[in-house]
Amino acid sequence: MRVLERRADAPRFLADDMADDVLDRLAFLRHRPKRALVVGDTSGVLADALTAGGCNVVRADPAPIASERPIDEEQPFPEPGFDLIAQLGSLATVNDLPGAMLHIRRALAPDGLAVMSLCGAGSVPALRAIMTETDGDRPAARIHPQVDVRAGGDLLQRCGFAEPMSDSRMLDVRYGSLRRLVADLRAQGLGNCLARPGPLLGKAGLARAEAAFASMADADGRVTERFAILTMSGWNKALRPPKF
Repeated sequence: MRVLERRADAPRFLADDMADDVLDRLAFLRHRPKRALVVGDTSGVLADALTAGGCNVVRADPAPIASERPIDEEQPFPEPGFDLIAQLGSLATVNDLPGAMLHIRRALAPDGLAVMSLCGAGSVPALRAIMTETDGDRPAARIHPQVDVRAGGDLLQRCGFAEPMSDSRMLDVRYGSLRRLVADLRAQGLGNCLARPGPLLGKAGLARAEAAFASMADADGRVTERFAILTMSGWNKALRPPKF
């Protein structure tokens, strides 16, 4: 389960970018949801916009705050019949992604739309390079497996979504320190969630990591980190049995 930082000034640029993207996609469709489930909308950007359009919105999250409902994405949804389900980021760390996507499809009303966004394959290449250099001859597993565009499309088809679409876009963020980069990841629920994470760095390891960060910095002393945002979408139309 991801753990989000809930302070008022916590970074939420990934969730906000995903929320804006869902709104852009809806603007090109004739789909006007009357009832929506929004998961992972940490700043309420998407929920507020949908509510303003007359939609009844249920906000949920695996790590909820007072305005949200708790949700277990690997269990059937207790309230089906949504015209829209938007998942912002939280599917990246579930153990059974196909199962979670199948629960989403089954929670949709007929002709309902699901839009699922997460950090996919190709994310955080700078941090990966830093940790590879830091670990040296004994590289440790420090990030969960990530899904690429092709795998996303295959998953949509396997789970019985109609008109499946899978695409990816890049979001670049510049950092002045390794500590800030790691803090931003943790605040947005992107920290190491492996059952057997790599060993702690210790003071010597941290010093090597910070040195590796400094060696990658540009003339302004900053390192550009990249987030590959994968978006999978599909409809609950003529239902087809999932293929597992």
